[in-house]
Amino acid sequence: MALFSKPTARALAIIDLLMANPKCTYGLTDLTRRLKLNKATCHAILSTMKSNGFLLQDPKNKTYRLGPSMAAAGHAAISQLPSLIYTMTEVRNLSLELSMDCIICACSNNSLVTLAHYQHSDTRLPESGLRLPNIAPFGACFIAWSTASQLQQWISQGHETQDEYLEILDYKIRISVISILKRGYEVTLKTSAESNWRDSLNNTNTQAQEELNHIYQQSLFQEDFHLNNIKAHKKYSVSQITVPIFNLANKPELVMTVSPRQMLSGKEIEAIADRLKQASRRASRAVTESQAKP
Repeated sequence: MALFSKPTARALAIIDLLMANPKCTYGLTDLTRRLKLNKATCHAILSTMKSNGFLLQDPKNKTYRLGPSMAAAGHAAISQLPSLIYTMTEVRNLSLELSMDCIICACSNNSLVTLAHYQHSDTRLPESGLRLPNIAPFGACFIAWSTASQLQQWISQGHETQDEYLEILDYKIRISVISILKRGYEVTLKTSAESNWRDSLNNTNTQAQEELNHIYQQSLFQEDFHLNNIKAHKKYSVSQITVPIFNLANKPELVMTVSPRQMLSGKEIEAIADRLKQASRRASRAVTESQAKP
């Protein structure tokens, strides 16, 4: 059984909140309410992090934001993630070429994390550091190249958030994964669940992000989220088109995603996906070559 440290989890929760909302600052009361922490415990953590440069405190309003030690840690992490460096170059070029919002995401055991974003519209993009749970239907572009047992665990965790097991939902998500694996890219549709979630990102004084993500995930199961059967001349309200970046083990290490601004025909979707796959092949080749070096 994996060990769990409550003090560490509390400190990480503070960092996660500040990373997910880099334009915001939070006071002690805000943090204790949003993260459900004891006030004295939270104050002790904040003081320790502040004294070590991981947080800065505004001398006037006493609010906290990320400090220089976190910036140094971020630069160090990027230097140790060559896949991110190669992918950032490709995504930056794609964003300019396609005039679309683009993001890069990574996957851990439990979370999908936004690492970088390039904005071309007024739409609120997920900030760097924002997390979503790594359970169905989120992260399908990662799971499509996984083992059968990993796929089953991912689907099962998605079902556990629903009030009941529905076979039709299981069937739908498996068809989506098969479609992604066959095409080499993922297409998701705009949904009311996504719209509500994006609106919630603009209000930093509402529910904790974890709860909002949970509601988002639950709601997506009730809507048509993945586009599986693409017809060339039909128009679709596309939310995102996503491709994986592969590592030396031929597993997705990152994904790059573009967000179209207008309705797209199936033919247009395929053309954009082809550009994404070309960029993916270049980035994947650079990643595998760097990982193959002794």
